[in-house]
Amino acid sequence: MTSPDSDGLLAEQLLRLTRRVHRIQKRHLEHRDLGITPAQSRLLRTLAHWGSPPRMADLAERLEVVPRAVTTLVDGLEASGKVRRVPDPANRRVIRIELTDDGRGALRELRAARRSAAEEILAPLTEEQRESLGGLLNTLIDGAPVRRC
Repeated sequence: MTSPDSDGLLAEQLLRLTRRVHRIQKRHLEHRDLGITPAQSRLLRTLAHWGSPPRMADLAERLEVVPRAVTTLVDGLEASGKVRRVPDPANRRVIRIELTDDGRGALRELRAARRSAAEEILAPLTEEQRESLGGLLNTLIDGAPVRRC
């Protein structure tokens, strides 16, 4: 059983780790000179997981942001040739967003940047510690039920 103080310490450690991960990933992205912000990177990764081009509203919902934020991200990515707006074949009033070949190339670079950032972050851990951390993170991500006395 943990005390409230130790839970607070764990929460602070998680926040500090999250900030460190973001900083390191941002640096690795900047070194690849892709001209893509972390938010644009997240949109590209999200877009890549759709079977067919999604609507802007679908992206906003998946990213858990307001539609205006998606519009701004798409504007930037479209200007750099990484995505394009296409009319929905069933309803021409609806606009969908699809990756371009440049966007797919950028995704490959982004994945490589994320891998190298992960290698840097995880470097101090042994293989056994990495496996333990992976299991613990899965438990936290899955949100196992809380059992308190």
